[in-house]
Amino acid sequence: MQGSAYGASLAGGAFDVLTFVKQPQTILRCLSWVFSIVVFATITAEGYTNKETTGDIKCMFNENVSACSYGVGIGVLAFLACVVFLILDGYFPQISNAKERKFIVIGDLVFSGAWTFLWFICFCVLANQWSNTSDKAVVIADAARAIVAFSFFSIVTWGLLFYFALGRYRQGVGDFEQEYRDPANDHSTPYPAAPYNSGPTGPTGYQQSPFPQNQEQPGDYQPPAY
Repeated sequence: MQGSAYGASLAGGAFDVLTFVKQPQTILRCLSWVFSIVVFATITAEGYTNKETTGDIKCMFNENVSACSYGVGIGVLAFLACVVFLILDGYFPQISNAKERKFIVIGDLVFSGAWTFLWFICFCVLANQWSNTSDKAVVIADAARAIVAFSFFSIVTWGLLFYFALGRYRQGVGDFEQEYRDPANDHSTPYPAAPYNSGPTGPTGYQQSPFPQNQEQPGDYQPPAY
């Protein structure tokens, strides 16, 4: 019977584009990839303002540069992570080693959980700073609302990625046993192996020859008498 590990066959099958595109993880990663681009690209392009009186560059979110820097950092790292995990998802069915699959699934689980939390913080910070922004006439309000909205959408997509990664981790190894089972210690076999203990007379498991030991030894050849 063909074994499976972490949601895919262990046979190391070929890459199937149609199956890969239909996977929920692929769709969610593509959405997360798009949402991250919207967040960090919008902040980079329109998130900073330059007042004529001071000449300093300020962030559109209550002039808090840290809020803009945090959004850009989270968005760029999420963008890169989506690309890496998309490549790993495509290569995943071709990996026949269950331990390597386990490391990939654990990495996906930890990163998805961490970025769900970090996107939640990003949403709360940006929403709070935007609500406290007093001078909204000098900034593009639609861009700020889009950043806050797609930060919230990223919480949903990364949370679902964490859910699917957790399900794949719990599924674990199906019909495949990673460790070798010694037949001598395996009591489920119908014919357990005989113990092999050496002693003064030879191994314990040695069976006696079916021929009697006291049979006459042939001597010199004697021609028949006529």
